[in-house]
Amino acid sequence: MNTMLRKSVLGIAGLAFTGGVFAGPIAAHAAEPVHSTKPVAVAVQGDKLIPHGVQGAQSKIDLNDEQLANAKAIIAATKKAGLPERAAVISIATSLQESKLENLGHLGDANDHDSLGLFQQRPSSGWGTPEQITNPEYSTLAFLKGLKQVDGWQDMPLTEAAQTVQVSAYPDAYAQWEQQAADIVAHNWNS
Repeated sequence: MNTMLRKSVLGIAGLAFTGGVFAGPIAAHAAEPVHSTKPVAVAVQGDKLIPHGVQGAQSKIDLNDEQLANAKAIIAATKKAGLPERAAVISIATSLQESKLENLGHLGDANDHDSLGLFQQRPSSGWGTPEQITNPEYSTLAFLKGLKQVDGWQDMPLTEAAQTVQVSAYPDAYAQWEQQAADIVAHNWNS
């Protein structure tokens, strides 16, 4: 990303944060992640899933049937958008951070503003209607549309690509989910 564009994006992100209109993760409702010290094997790792290696300690949660179905919906939407496996890894890691792959509705006092769905997108920030945002295919395609607008997303660390789209109050938090996201994509991309 060129320097002017990066400064513009970071300036807008700072203004959004300062104005209280940021789309950060909702930590109040989420269970603590399980930090795994054991290496996790990826069937197909290589450059296309984790081109930069993982950054920092990795978290892993056990997925229930609904969470796995949401991960598969993200993979299907990524294929529909004509994007490679790396885009699915970034999307799933982002959703793991934002909602633990749960399609969240309004959470009352625990809600982060009006954030909804797998990616905690906000209707008031132009992501779509509540009905659209809580549709896994729509929310994934909206996230991917934002990702495609990030110059060089394919060649940047996952957490930087995710943060540029999400503008989270916790920009480094996405990195902890890269290994699990890559495992999910490796096991489900061709199924």
